Amino acid sequence: MLDVTVLLLSNNYVSTSFGPIEVFHAAGFLWNAIHGSDAEQYFRVTVASLDGKSVTSPYGVELAPQASIEDVDSTDIVVVPSSGMDIDEQLVRHAALMPWLRKRQEQGAYVASVCSGAVFLAEAGLLDGRRATTHWAVADELARRYPRVDWRADMFITEDNGVLCSAGVCASIDLGVYLVEKFCGHDVALQCAKSLLVDMPRSHQSGYAVLPLSRQHDDEKVRAIEAYIDENYARNLTVEALASRANMSTRNFIRRFKAATGRLPGNYLQSRRVAVAKEMLELGGRSVQTITHAVGYGDAASFRSLFKRYTGMSPAEYRRRFGRRNEAA
Repeated sequence: MLDVTVLLLSNNYVSTSFGPIEVFHAAGFLWNAIHGSDAEQYFRVTVASLDGKSVTSPYGVELAPQASIEDVDSTDIVVVPSSGMDIDEQLVRHAALMPWLRKRQEQGAYVASVCSGAVFLAEAGLLDGRRATTHWAVADELARRYPRVDWRADMFITEDNGVLCSAGVCASIDLGVYLVEKFCGHDVALQCAKSLLVDMPRSHQSGYAVLPLSRQHDDEKVRAIEAYIDENYARNLTVEALASRANMSTRNFIRRFKAATGRLPGNYLQSRRVAVAKEMLELGGRSVQTITHAVGYGDAASFRSLFKRYTGMSPAEYRRRFGRRNEAA
């Protein structure tokens, strides 16, 4: 079970804290309850404010935490809510947050922000040299303040070396489902999304889905194989060939790749191919048959089945929903 700390900050939108909480609660529970099976608990959530005292939202809702941040010595995931529009005031008011975030990240926790909450991660230095996103209304201001960050304001979700950002209030749900998929797998995330009647995570505002990312690791040999797969996904890449390239036995390679990334090599390759196929479908112009061959598959029917298993919809449905012609909608 993973420990999650969700922060409550004064003058922030309530849903940017409680949206992810409800997703974490639903994972393994709501779908199972609907279908009459035993619940599984994947996340243990602690709700904390800076000092353990209640905070008030911009519209007068008072929120009571379970703990202060100083009560949380370690955690696996931290979720930071929105900051509000007055950045200077928020940074002064929550000055104690930044050293606490740095300490949690140094301990190995994943740190994620919602909406304008990216300002706290940037101020803490956690986004320097990393990809990040935020709400479009503060994107230019944060880019000016924090030029060392690789801002991607068109994206819904970014992840870079264990630090995540999501854009906009409603993206808090995307972030929650994204984290469920990352740590619990696609099937649990899809069940969670279906039971909550929400979409699977998006990464771009034009509808681009999140690219498969391995979890944070420092295995340079595995990183090199990941990069090789990312560049050669259309080739016939066997596990044996990848193991040989890494100068390992097949058995040791599979074990080491899974330990580092959380995925088997074949699953990583399939995920990469599906991600590229999504981009091609979003851009339009190519038939499903052409895309099938472009990403390394010979049989369109098999690819359709694989694509639906990973995304919850057929390639044609995905194109209708996220294709370029929908950008003006």
